[in-house]
Amino acid sequence: MKPPIGSYAVDTSTGQVGRVMGHEGPYVQLRPFGGGREWECPPEALRVATTTERLRAATAYENRRSRGEVP
Repeated sequence: MKPPIGSYAVDTSTGQVGRVMGHEGPYVQLRPFGGGREWECPPEALRVATTTERLRAATAYENRRSRGEVP
């Protein structure tokens, strides 16, 4: 599965939600919710993020931001 750029997916090897930034070779590039360093994930380790997972990632990011842990 190669999800469309801009969609959100879950890296099943880590459980992390990321936004699909591109497809390079056999990998999909993901960026954490709210920004940050991208990581590569093989397409077979991806699945579409549910609405609940997206909201959970957004809430976790906002909580870190409010504590001053991220810009």
